[in-house]
Amino acid sequence: FYYGSYLYKETWNTGVMLLLTLMATAFVGYVLPWGQMSFWGATVITNLFSAIPYIGQTLVEWAWGGFSVDNPTLTRFFALHFLLPFVIAGLTLIHLTFLHESGSNNPLGVVSNCDKIPFHSYFTLKDILGFMFMLLPLTALALFSPNLLG
Repeated sequence: FYYGSYLYKETWNTGVMLLLTLMATAFVGYVLPWGQMSFWGATVITNLFSAIPYIGQTLVEWAWGGFSVDNPTLTRFFALHFLLPFVIAGLTLIHLTFLHESGSNNPLGVVSNCDKIPFHSYFTLKDILGFMFMLLPLTALALFSPNLLG
């Protein structure tokens, strides 16, 4: 709380949503090997949702796909593990938009605008160009010599 980041509510809330979504992705990925540890981890963590008043048990049974952790649970967690990174990418863009509006925190109050380079145009073009320089050789290898890739 030293930096006072919580004062920018939109930026803070999207950051918290990013944190929770990343934790959810890690959890459903932990369940995917479907061993004893992951089975009981899924059982214990999903049972925590039953503590939510009124909707808890329904939420748990929906997450399980039945009345206990079983194959439908694994299918749902696999789908979530695939889809949540796209949600994370979207939340990251929203978070960066809010962060760009409010700016980074400066608890010491030191003025540092003298050597600032604007993000858009310079870094945007630089990142797109770097992406293209990596994508073109990979595409050429995949199309013209796919056996070299393994």
